[in-house]
Amino acid sequence: MNPLVLVTGGATRLGREICLQFASQAWDVAIHFKQSQKAALELKTHLSELFPNVQVSLFQAELAKEDEVTQLFEEVVKAHGQALTCIVNNASLFEPDSGLDFTSELALEQLKVNLLAPMKLGQCLANFHQGAAKTSQSASLNTPSIVHVLDQKVFNLNPDYFSYTLSKLALERAVSLQAQALAPTVRVNAVSPGLMYLSGDQTPANFDKASTINLLQKSIDPKDVAKSCFFLASTQSLTGSTLKVDCGQHLVPLERDVMFMVDEGFAKQTPK
Repeated sequence: MNPLVLVTGGATRLGREICLQFASQAWDVAIHFKQSQKAALELKTHLSELFPNVQVSLFQAELAKEDEVTQLFEEVVKAHGQALTCIVNNASLFEPDSGLDFTSELALEQLKVNLLAPMKLGQCLANFHQGAAKTSQSASLNTPSIVHVLDQKVFNLNPDYFSYTLSKLALERAVSLQAQALAPTVRVNAVSPGLMYLSGDQTPANFDKASTINLLQKSIDPKDVAKSCFFLASTQSLTGSTLKVDCGQHLVPLERDVMFMVDEGFAKQTPK
């Protein structure tokens, strides 16, 4: 039986790369999506053609609703008839605001999706495996794991995307806390990627410049982030750790988000 991973927000962008990486390593893949049903169906077909021995399933859920998060976990286990080996919390709500104009409603919505849903899924995973151990339903010697997808912004603070950054800062602090709380049943780790895709109304020209504002002066390959997620999921001695997969972007201090700094002329400079 293949190990099983659930990837939230798995239909597009980084989530798609993560699904491809795990499937290429003979893991069954549960793809969560909110609105990207067409992309999810296309990815399922693609994975099934590439890896015929891998079971791929699709699940729609609104992660801001706690009952749907719990239902998502239960439906994945029921559909695959086995325990989850890993959950990659990739889905994020990313809305622009500032400390001067944020609203409680939007901030709470981002906290629900970016922090509370990952915490709830971790709770579900730990409770399931603890229950299975008590009834001798789980014979695996491997410890299941959670991988949170952070953002280099949490290690390189600027005030743009204020509520989003707060939610990711909380998730970054939760890596160690959740690792302690769920041990020894579940391992908890994280990846912290830099800029990989167009964001919001960012132009391709802006992205081309912004994506190279890092120590290595080159774009971050999403496949490297996906490989890092798999490494964390498959390395049994790791818990409470974060991999910064950002070409050193977190070591280039900026007063504003990198896409805004490009427009203000920062791209004329090169990091030393």
